[in-house]
Amino acid sequence: MYKALIVDDHESLSDSLAAALTGTGAFEVVGKVPSAAQACAYCERLRPDLVLIDVCTGGSVSGLDAAKAVREKFPGTKVIVMSGFDEITYASRAKEAGAHAFVLKSRSLDFFIEVTREVMAGGTYYPEARTIPLPQGEAPLTRRELEVLRLICKNLTSEEVAKELFISVSTVKYHKANMLAKMGFTKTIDLAFYMISNGWINPLY
Repeated sequence: MYKALIVDDHESLSDSLAAALTGTGAFEVVGKVPSAAQACAYCERLRPDLVLIDVCTGGSVSGLDAAKAVREKFPGTKVIVMSGFDEITYASRAKEAGAHAFVLKSRSLDFFIEVTREVMAGGTYYPEARTIPLPQGEAPLTRRELEVLRLICKNLTSEEVAKELFISVSTVKYHKANMLAKMGFTKTIDLAFYMISNGWINPLY
């Protein structure tokens, strides 16, 4: 029987997920933690085979950062990242963090169980990448442009973005100009507001 740890501050979903996992007969839920900041400490103590981590939990630590930390410290542990926000960068960032799957909370419990079984069998799952609607004929935003845009939405300056991504300020400005042209905006602040207000990017996580 596999040991599972759930990291989520939504008690009702955490309870439902725990009941579904237990009901398979293949999992024992050894812990339910409300904050991603506690993930590694509980992994150290409980040694779970599987950790399911919400991106946005209580506290200041992102579930994506926690997933990366768990994978680095406990390489044998399987990790599934989940979120209630269909944010455009979450799936790719979860994959970069070393997670084995990314699942939206809007999916059914049966689907969660299907993914957990696939992951425990050595597989992975990531939903099809979303693309931001652009004026006809424009190429989609590149991965690097999305990285720059996410940091802009966190209210970082060009200098701070450059430092975060280890690129030059001129390169940041180049990406900004490209994004503005593709999206049909003239000001970066208007582009950032559009991305946040439409739920494409969550600046907090």
